[in-house]
Amino acid sequence: MKIVLGSDHGGVDYKSQLKDFLIESGYEVIDVGTNSKDPASWSEFGLKAAMCIKNNQADAGIVFCKSGEGVCIAANKVKGVYCGIAYNDETAIKCKTHDGCNMIAFGCEYMSIEDVKRRTILFLNSTFEGGRHLERLNFLKNFENSSN
Repeated sequence: MKIVLGSDHGGVDYKSQLKDFLIESGYEVIDVGTNSKDPASWSEFGLKAAMCIKNNQADAGIVFCKSGEGVCIAANKVKGVYCGIAYNDETAIKCKTHDGCNMIAFGCEYMSIEDVKRRTILFLNSTFEGGRHLERLNFLKNFENSSN
């Protein structure tokens, strides 16, 4: 499985640590940046990661900023990308099983790297359940296709 990672300056440390963890766990990783603590735009790196999902360059995406909100908003601007914030273990699972997310976001000021690692594995190992959840996801996909 190929995972794309992106972050602004507020998430760069966690991104780097998760990247090492994922590689050690056997995942292929695409890192779209940023790679320094110099001020960087959450919007730019959230979009870069999401575009890798849209263009089928990665199977899943993980984005980071201080709150998780900014990169999540940016990722969700890309057609076909569904990103949720994994603020606890249950939401990390339900982002995939109920909401069909192909990306998750983490707020680095509000959780430990151990939480991020655990929730990443929970997300990656979960499967979309379909059923009533598919109807809801298809509703959004139909909206995406009919607007703009």
